[in-house]
Amino acid sequence: MARRGAVRRRIAVVSDAIASRLWPVPLIAVIGAVVIGLALPELDRAVDPSLSDAVAAFVFSGGTDAARAVLSAIAGSLITATSLTFSLTVVALQLASSQASPRLLRMFASDSMVQGTLAVFLGTFAYALTVLRTVENATDAADAFVPRIAVTVASVLTLVSVVVLTFFLAHLARQLRVETMMRDVHREAAQTLAIIADAHPGEPSSAPVEPEPAHTVFAVRSGFLTGVDRAGLVETAREHGIVVRELRPVGASVIAGTPLARWWHPGEPGGPGRTDERIAHDIAGCFSTAYERTPAQDVGFGLRQLTDVACRALSPGVNDPTTAIHALSHISALLCDLAGRPQRPAAYASTDGVARLIPVGDDFAELVDVALSSIRRDAVGSPDVQARLIGVIDDVAWHAGRRDQREDLAAQLERIDESVAASDLDETDRAALTTLIREARSTIRRR
Repeated sequence: MARRGAVRRRIAVVSDAIASRLWPVPLIAVIGAVVIGLALPELDRAVDPSLSDAVAAFVFSGGTDAARAVLSAIAGSLITATSLTFSLTVVALQLASSQASPRLLRMFASDSMVQGTLAVFLGTFAYALTVLRTVENATDAADAFVPRIAVTVASVLTLVSVVVLTFFLAHLARQLRVETMMRDVHREAAQTLAIIADAHPGEPSSAPVEPEPAHTVFAVRSGFLTGVDRAGLVETAREHGIVVRELRPVGASVIAGTPLARWWHPGEPGGPGRTDERIAHDIAGCFSTAYERTPAQDVGFGLRQLTDVACRALSPGVNDPTTAIHALSHISALLCDLAGRPQRPAAYASTDGVARLIPVGDDFAELVDVALSSIRRDAVGSPDVQARLIGVIDDVAWHAGRRDQREDLAAQLERIDESVAASDLDETDRAALTTLIREARSTIRRR
């Protein structure tokens, strides 16, 4: 189970690194198109004289000038269509991000339809240019050569590009809807929760007492903490006979030269003068940083994106409470999933049974606060959104099986109650919200 979880985490990290970049798939398509564009004319030379009349009726039958005209038209039109289509797309997405959240723009680059469309357009363009160079006029030494099969394939690829463009425009219209964006964020966050739930870097153990002071490992570079190889930390700690405590959760902003983790030898008091560069280097190597947060191992990133959508919708410039309510529904589903997960152990032990790693992060109270606090502050005076906030607490309470979770939800409910009290509402709205708060309290106590 531990190995399966580690493998899934690594696959998710690599997949996100590739998918979040727009160039890999189109580049592969261009390389493949060039190779095919070089190979098909050679096939033409070999089989063209022996083509049957039935096959010859379907392939290109023009001369060298006609072949050059067709290939030139294909190459020119496709590169123009590619530039215009994606320029308009980027403008549309920028407008959409201003209505939702700038962090949602990364989903455009990782969209398989966007990558596939760009791959088809650029691949066809590269293929047409490659075949164009093989068209030869007649000379004293050789006859004219027209790669009929290759030109026919170029025409077919052009028709495919037109069809793909049609589907792409329909896909884009759907992707620009804020509901679709929130659905995609929800799906990413749910996958992250599943990966983290399957990751078992060691056996559960009680946390050992940290001596004072312990050795400190400092961050090598600045950025956001995008991942922690906990299986690697457990193995590193076992090899060096130490215990490691994480200090920064995944998703936190770290600055080079600030504390990232602490370590000590079990039963050894340690001391500020004792350092081990190799241990510090091995521990720091298990932490990944980047210039932006990614969903591969960061549960809070999905919640933060949904929160941003809701807060943007509640801003005076947008004033779209319905979008905020829909975002809260996605947040509620994620928090319910999070509440139903088994509690993370206080520490992980290596195969020798010794506690080696004390993890940090994925704390239920912190994630609930990230998901709800900003919306609660912006929803003052909006009874519909406040009612949905209370509903989130009630929904999650049905899944919260631990006492600490119920206490966290009760604390959030009290803060919502204070916001309702501070809101300028009429008596009917205030009475309805008070009733919902009372029912949510009852749900929390019932569980």
